[in-house]
Amino acid sequence: MLKMAVLVSGGGTNLQAIIDSIVNGTITNAEISVVISNNANAYALERAKKHGIEARCISPKQYETREAFNEALLAAIQSYDVDLVVLAGCLVVIPEIMVKAYPNKIINIHPALIPSFCGTGYYGLKVHEGVLKRGVKVTGATVHFVDEGTDTGPIILQKAVEVKEGDTPEVLQRRVMEEAEWVIMPKAIDLIANDKIEVVDGLVRSR
Repeated sequence: MLKMAVLVSGGGTNLQAIIDSIVNGTITNAEISVVISNNANAYALERAKKHGIEARCISPKQYETREAFNEALLAAIQSYDVDLVVLAGCLVVIPEIMVKAYPNKIINIHPALIPSFCGTGYYGLKVHEGVLKRGVKVTGATVHFVDEGTDTGPIILQKAVEVKEGDTPEVLQRRVMEEAEWVIMPKAIDLIANDKIEVVDGLVRSR
């Protein structure tokens, strides 16, 4: 049984998609051990509690330095003996000490088709604003392993989503969530939980 820690910062729609997929059998051989947020007011924590999942807030504001926060976050995750760390709308920059502690065991969902619209300037709604400003016709979402770079780790799954005339960033964000994010994140977790993929020479391959 794959044990997961899910890191969140906001409403937790991707967390809900994961929970629902475990319940309906889309994700097999996996369970969520803990949900951790950097934001005490994140509704995602309430979603976790409603499903009997332990929910914790570990905020940078609680620590004098970023290093102390990073160490506390890592220690908390390690205390649950998890096999996979899932970034589901987590706006915290994952520190190098965590990447080294969990090589190819941290996954993230990015609301665009990497390598487009990724990097430090693109997150959340800013991605969709950038897509519309550039006049892109097809966008989507990407699930990838996390490495020391920003959105540079091995790609697990991608799904394309059409950009429609008249889209606003908010409308496009919702379509990308519904048609891509909530589909490929659970699918990626299921592949990992059932040992169906591996990273070879920096690329994800089927076993």
